[in-house]
Amino acid sequence: MSINSVTDQPNNTSEQEAQQPAEDNTQQLETNQVNNRRIAKNAVMLYVRMFISMIVGFYTSRVVLDVLGVEDYGIYGVVGGVVAMWGFLNASMSGATSRFLTYELGRGDAKRLAETFSSALIVHMIIALIVFVLAETVGLWFLYNKLVIPEGRMTAAFWVYQLSIVSTMVGITQVPYGATIISHEKMDIYAYVEIVNVVLKLLIVYLLMIGNFDKLILYATLVFSVSMMIAMFYRYYCIRHYRETRFHWLWKKSILKPLISFSGWDLYGNGCVAVRQQGMAFLINMFFGVVYNAASSVASTVTGLIMGLVSNITLAYRPVIIKQYAQHDFGKMQTLMNNAAKVMLMLFGCMMVPCFLELPYLFSLWLVEVPPYAVVFCRLMLISTFAILVNTIVTIAIHATGNIKQLSFISGTTHLISIIVIYILYKLGLGVEMAYIVSIVSGVVILLTNVAILKMRIREFKVWPFLSAVAAALLVLVASFAVTWLLHDHMQQNFLRLVLATLVSIVVTLSLNYIFILDKSSKEFIASKIWRKSR
Repeated sequence: MSINSVTDQPNNTSEQEAQQPAEDNTQQLETNQVNNRRIAKNAVMLYVRMFISMIVGFYTSRVVLDVLGVEDYGIYGVVGGVVAMWGFLNASMSGATSRFLTYELGRGDAKRLAETFSSALIVHMIIALIVFVLAETVGLWFLYNKLVIPEGRMTAAFWVYQLSIVSTMVGITQVPYGATIISHEKMDIYAYVEIVNVVLKLLIVYLLMIGNFDKLILYATLVFSVSMMIAMFYRYYCIRHYRETRFHWLWKKSILKPLISFSGWDLYGNGCVAVRQQGMAFLINMFFGVVYNAASSVASTVTGLIMGLVSNITLAYRPVIIKQYAQHDFGKMQTLMNNAAKVMLMLFGCMMVPCFLELPYLFSLWLVEVPPYAVVFCRLMLISTFAILVNTIVTIAIHATGNIKQLSFISGTTHLISIIVIYILYKLGLGVEMAYIVSIVSGVVILLTNVAILKMRIREFKVWPFLSAVAAALLVLVASFAVTWLLHDHMQQNFLRLVLATLVSIVVTLSLNYIFILDKSSKEFIASKIWRKSR
């Protein structure tokens, strides 16, 4: 070997090493842009689906109420609610199914993915059978002996009940198929199917108005038929496009045990949340009366709408975060979590600030008579929503690990303790708003506790970058609030002030987030989109 060949070797190696970081950075940037593009597309599709459903839902509910009448409409709601009582069994299983399917998809193990799907479908079949037995025994007894059904309408109520049972059973066994579509991030399918669903709902309204048959039975039959058609389409789509959804009968403890354990602990956590919600309503009723329950209901409607708009972001990010965990790419997982929190809080700020300031005027436009404390309750609930939204991102990451025992136990128990605290405060004579103040405190406690749990589960998770991103988003929200409040304070209450406050809040929130919060790849993605649209 010559001297030149020996001395040349280190130089080539050095050049390669020097080029490697640049190549890695380019590849990382491209990957981030692809993720951002896919997540943005999925979020848009979910928003399209939600807006279409919401607008048509407002119209059809008004027409159906008018055609059926108050009594029949009430029968349909209360009879369907008897079956829905058993839905808590399904709620926890759906979260478990989505997590395990997404995890196996991220691992790339096709055989394990197919086995997980078939196992999940078997479990949902068992749940559907349990619901059927309970509904046809306990539920049927409840229908005939406890519900107050107007004279002459029990036959119609019976058929509504039976159709509700079958529809619920189909919905339960539908969960693995829906989870598969979400795991594959095909959110556009949901939007397209929702358009079809909307057309069919409008057709239901038309047939209901021209039909001569018993209106209640006709409405229940039409709704059942539409739900069956949508369910069958989803199944057909999944079986045709995803091999893992071709069912095979198998019973593998290695798959079923973690699946059932996950759903069991999730059931405890969800159950505690339900107890806290109903318990708080009961305590408000017991100490202050039904008028304040009405105020709470109104406040919940507003905050629920805002949370529904914002939480679509988490649905778009969820499968991507879980897949990165399955691939042990904790760096990308952290980036996705940070970006999810930033984008979600940015959207929340755009809606929360004008809503918070203009609540009295919004309520006066919406309601004939605004219940006392409705504005106070709603503002406190909006504040508590901040921690709840951040916690959803942390919860996704903990769910990705498959170990949610500590998460569910600590969070669920904290919710139960908050009910005890509220009761004590009310006994001491404190005001009705204390229930919502306690909810804010417990929400922050649960968030910080879950961050600590996530750090224990995933050592690679960096707490400070995540919390600093959240803190920065909070500062932007405060700054946007301050600027919008100046406008709010110098104008009289009217529709023009509402419009201007909304525009100022959106412009300030988006501008500050773009300048100070979003990372380089997100800025480049947004800039490229704007450039393409403007050409």
